[in-house]
Amino acid sequence: MTQQITGALFKAMMLNAAAAIENHKQEINELNVFPVPDGDTGTNMSLTIGAAEKALTAMMPGTLWHSADVTAGALLRGARGNSGVILSLLFRGFARRLKDVDTADAVLFADAMASGVDSAYKAVMKPAEGTILTVSKIAAAGAATAAQTEKDIEAVLEQALAAGYIALADTINQNPVLKKAGVIDAGAKGYLYILDGMLRALRGETVGKAAPSVPYVEKADFAQFSTEEITFTYCTEFMIDRKPGKDANRLRDYLDVRGDSVVVVDDDEIIKVHIHTNEPGAILTKALTYGQILSVKIENMRLQQMEAAVAAGNGDSAAEPEAQSEPEEMKEFGIVVVCAGTGIEEVFRNLGADRVITGGQTMNPSTEDILEKINAAPSENIFVLPNNKNIIMAAQQCITLTEKQVVVIPTRSIPQGVSAMLAVDEANGIEDIAECMTAAAGQVRTALITSAARDSVFDGHEIKEGEFLALLDDSLAACGPDAYAVIDEIASAFSGINPEFITIFAGQDVSEDDAASVEKRIRAASPGAETSVIIGGQPVYHYIISAE
Repeated sequence: MTQQITGALFKAMMLNAAAAIENHKQEINELNVFPVPDGDTGTNMSLTIGAAEKALTAMMPGTLWHSADVTAGALLRGARGNSGVILSLLFRGFARRLKDVDTADAVLFADAMASGVDSAYKAVMKPAEGTILTVSKIAAAGAATAAQTEKDIEAVLEQALAAGYIALADTINQNPVLKKAGVIDAGAKGYLYILDGMLRALRGETVGKAAPSVPYVEKADFAQFSTEEITFTYCTEFMIDRKPGKDANRLRDYLDVRGDSVVVVDDDEIIKVHIHTNEPGAILTKALTYGQILSVKIENMRLQQMEAAVAAGNGDSAAEPEAQSEPEEMKEFGIVVVCAGTGIEEVFRNLGADRVITGGQTMNPSTEDILEKINAAPSENIFVLPNNKNIIMAAQQCITLTEKQVVVIPTRSIPQGVSAMLAVDEANGIEDIAECMTAAAGQVRTALITSAARDSVFDGHEIKEGEFLALLDDSLAACGPDAYAVIDEIASAFSGINPEFITIFAGQDVSEDDAASVEKRIRAASPGAETSVIIGGQPVYHYIISAE
């Protein structure tokens, strides 16, 4: 029986919650179709609560208010995606109810849950039912009812979970998007995993992080959705160091007519915003009138939805800081590149890249990730090569966020990035180098070979799970069960442009023999081209093939 929650106990509850989400994040991703079917709710919730986990691990617990306040602050600053922002709101309201409190009994704990729900509903411009908001509200109501007669906080949280699971089952009937996909709400299920982790801590249990022991059966039918169903393309998140006297309500009004899924968290010192919009640039310009922008993340949800349908696997842009044994000599210019795969990273470093960010398809680094490398590079003039069309805009946001001169070369693929670096002539000025790099990248055609993770429809073609796909300059060029047949389609397309050079980057699961066979087919179709194979080691794509 637990009748009081202390700061130390709350810390243990949140560490359990973080482990629970990490263990189930892919399961939650598979349910994610609302507000857009981009398959990242579990990842976003895990990264968000992971920020609180780091902050709590580094502190010595004091009062309950201290632990709750540290949790709320870390969640707010680490919030990712719609689900992550709402999660931060739930715990922000929870912490505010516990201000200056040393310990909490069952009634106060239930009140804090209700305060969190109230905070979340007030911050979301147009709350949608059948979501994490609905389930958290009903769970809090269950806790309040139990607390009227029950002093044991374990029993109160058990009743909250019981009410939450009943509400979760009904989300499929409340939300037409969920009903179309045949699933319950992803964020709501993630929230209940968090409550379950907290309950286990009350029982004295520790949740360890481990891969799921059994396969999850319930998945969203992503084939039911197309990119045309996404009204607003860019998931835009930013945090402002607010100026004194600035009214966040006026910013809410401005955002309300420029997108959906609008969440504005109005804290004492910062404003945190989440919105789905088609005009992130205009919104960020407006945001600057409210204060200095502290962080920005922009993601193309149409591309995320396509990736969820055609590319296997998920990942996080988790590049480790590069250790420097001694200060680096400053250079006339530096180069920051985004790529994935040890072989590809080595290519870029050999060509002169000063900083490499691990990222790419399904692993989009944030603006903050890119900005960190820009500021660490040994020059006041920095070229950034995103090497993926979904990362270009995030890179461009860095231009106004640093005192360095930043030039983003809009490379959309690894081969374009390699060609851009080969065009660098250090004798030229910054503007001439940028022009040459951009021109060189534009001469490259890129084919990407991957496997479909699920049944889907893309560019009017029905694609079956496990089939091989070939994207040529972002358009579907071929698909089918025979990998070599798909490769032959690309070889034929390349032969029509009479390339001088063809480079094949083999992925992490490709053997040297298979890569040699592919090179042979490509070379047979374009005998006049100089062909080469690089063991790139990249995830997602079996082959990245360039022609120029």
